[in-house]
Amino acid sequence: MNNNNLQPELVLSYTCKLGESPVWDVKQQLICWVDILKGELHQYSLENKTHTVIAVNQMLGAIGLCENGNFIAALQNGFGFIDRSNHQVTMIIDPEADLPGNRFNEGKCAPDGRFWAGTMALSEEANAGNVYCLQPGLSVIKKITGVTISNGIAWSIDHSIFYYIDTPTLEIAAYDYDKINGSISNRKAVIHIPDGEGYPDGMTIDDEGMLWIALWGGWKITRWNPQTGKKLLEIKLPVSKVSSCTFGGPRLQDLFITTAMKDLTSEELRQQPLAGSLFVVKDCGFTGLPAYFFKIID
Repeated sequence: MNNNNLQPELVLSYTCKLGESPVWDVKQQLICWVDILKGELHQYSLENKTHTVIAVNQMLGAIGLCENGNFIAALQNGFGFIDRSNHQVTMIIDPEADLPGNRFNEGKCAPDGRFWAGTMALSEEANAGNVYCLQPGLSVIKKITGVTISNGIAWSIDHSIFYYIDTPTLEIAAYDYDKINGSISNRKAVIHIPDGEGYPDGMTIDDEGMLWIALWGGWKITRWNPQTGKKLLEIKLPVSKVSSCTFGGPRLQDLFITTAMKDLTSEELRQQPLAGSLFVVKDCGFTGLPAYFFKIID
């Protein structure tokens, strides 16, 4: 189950407090990710070795790519656009304006052009968060209520299943997904993370329909079969707080992994000097799917 040939490498010498929401921009061949707590959006070109940072001056929970080349984002103060050229943030709507103790944590564009993102309490209070869907017409629909730490999101290859993680449940839920209206139904748990493995965080899916799940506190990325619930392999990392992953590279053959240093003690930071870094497993032997884009309807 361990694949010792899959060695994570450091992408660049930069550490985030809470790296998250990696997405590969297939058009510009860039890996993009966020530092939630610093409120930064990062872009890096492996070819040119260029690293750009967009500061949004509020916590930044998740990003997606828009069809026009800009970013859609789930920020501390709600959903917004981030202009790639001038770095301007244009807020759209705040579905939790009445809940200042909450923040967004993880989101992703759907195959049908919608943008899904969930919230959590800054205090990590149980059941205080929700999951929302931003429509192409820029209205918001609440989809799931009473979540604690809203995390990984993915869709099956045929777009008929929506996979979702609420971290403390230690399970990956599957819902029937209607890509016409974006509705979800018939929730069932398809993967259970055993005690001691870490907590399920961000995830992605490969072109075989297998789920890749980051295990926070587990020092690893894992690959699972959602049909059987079985773990297929794991890739160890030199840091404990592994937050998310996505496929990138010219053929979507490289696995990018975000990590965090949040809440590590000074002793743990000495033991994990690379905590918060972005890693890549090049030519990992598996292939991902291109990121979906947010469709804007004028």
